[in-house]
Amino acid sequence: MKRVLAVVVLGFGLAAGAALASVEDEIRNRIKPVGEVCLQGEECGEEAAAPAAASSGPRSGSEVYDAACMACHTTGAAGAPVIGNADQWAPRIDKGMDTLIDHAINGFNAMPAKGGCASCSDEEIVAAIEHIIDESQ
Repeated sequence: MKRVLAVVVLGFGLAAGAALASVEDEIRNRIKPVGEVCLQGEECGEEAAAPAAASSGPRSGSEVYDAACMACHTTGAAGAPVIGNADQWAPRIDKGMDTLIDHAINGFNAMPAKGGCASCSDEEIVAAIEHIIDESQ
């Protein structure tokens, strides 16, 4: 009788252990990281990371405006002068291009540096300023 009981307990123990291992594997799969950081030149995971597309040069002023400036300069958010409104832009334009560039690149009043576009080069910011001026005179 003890042997039968031992076999039954052992059978339940093995089944419970297998079920527990299965549950642990499912948990590991659910909480595993969704990605990993790869440095250029390193192989990561099972496949190498695809190389980033090369930039074909600086974006145009209208592209930068659409990507970064439009949110505030179309709506007037936080007191931003609205593109196309000559009355709002005239006093700013009168201060000169150097002042406009300085304010756009370094930030001014409620506007953060580069309008919050950390990926924009200074050249792209200048192109965006020229675009806004062209549209606002």
